[in-house]
Amino acid sequence: MNSGERTGRTRAARWIIAAITLLAVLALPFAVEALAGRAWVRIMDIALLYAMLALGLNIVVGYAGLLDLGYVAFFAVGAYTYALLASPHFDIHLSFGLLIPLGALVAAIFGVVLGAPTLRLRGDYLAIVTLGFGAIIRIFINNLNQPVNITNGPQGVTLIDPLSIAGFPLSRTWSFAGLTIASVHSYYFVFLAGALAAMGLCARLQNSRIGRAWIAIREDEIAARAMGINTRNVKLLAFAMGATFGGTAGGLFASFQGFVSPESFTLYDSIMILCMVVLGGMGNIAGVVLGAVVLTALPEALRSVGPMQYAWFGRVLVDAADLRMLLFGLALVLMMLLRPAGILPSKTRRRELAAGREPADRRRPKRAPRGAA
Repeated sequence: MNSGERTGRTRAARWIIAAITLLAVLALPFAVEALAGRAWVRIMDIALLYAMLALGLNIVVGYAGLLDLGYVAFFAVGAYTYALLASPHFDIHLSFGLLIPLGALVAAIFGVVLGAPTLRLRGDYLAIVTLGFGAIIRIFINNLNQPVNITNGPQGVTLIDPLSIAGFPLSRTWSFAGLTIASVHSYYFVFLAGALAAMGLCARLQNSRIGRAWIAIREDEIAARAMGINTRNVKLLAFAMGATFGGTAGGLFASFQGFVSPESFTLYDSIMILCMVVLGGMGNIAGVVLGAVVLTALPEALRSVGPMQYAWFGRVLVDAADLRMLLFGLALVLMMLLRPAGILPSKTRRRELAAGREPADRRRPKRAPRGAA
């Protein structure tokens, strides 16, 4: 068998594996509903949204090395852009094909607004500024109900239009070939397409000239500037691109929930998204997605600790919510101790970690004896 035939067979095998994987992913929500109930299909939908958010934050934190603790603000901007223009609040009902790109654009503008005054900041100082930006956006949303009611304040926006494809709203239940497809199934396919598109875009960015410029800034900004990289523009582009992902996910979230309020965009959500990036593996697309899935499903799985206490001891010894968060935090601590680079670290992080474990005499070059030639 010559090399051409081997290459052809390898490509065919890859296509077959890809087709089987795609069919399994498409059938996954129906299998999960049959085994665990429809509630877990909804959790899968939320996990896909968080995967999009984590991929956007990975551009800022994982690629460019800029710590952002206010990323949920872009999520809120995209959600409220969709909610205000697709609800009875202003009596405007634009199509989602216009609103999703519009929400991404508005979020990108906010990303540039955040990035412009922080170009000289790094580390803790940048984290504090972004943290304040996220708090400001939430306070604005919570108070822009007077003297002109824009966001409806703490009451939030209700009756948001669902996504509609070819005139068919995804909020309806319909049947196809004897298979009942509920709203959570329809949204699963839309969110899956969005997550796959985000992964493809991140992969192209990572291997592009812009992606290499982000990584160069992360490793050594002074050296990157000396090599001719316009660090100002590249940083702003990182903030804008990451915010675009957040705005898109926010619009999808608003259509899925049918209701948004300031309570949906807290500091806790920003911390969780950052944990998804760090826990999964900063800079690695597959790791970030895996981190989003794990940290979305794990708190829900730990809800069973209350019934387990009652079954084992006949009464609840520790409040279920407190014990759930305790176990969740313990799992994060153990994960960081056992795998500090994340579940699936990037190749660069894996090499750095391996180099850090080598003995000092192997990492440092030995000095030549004094007087030697």
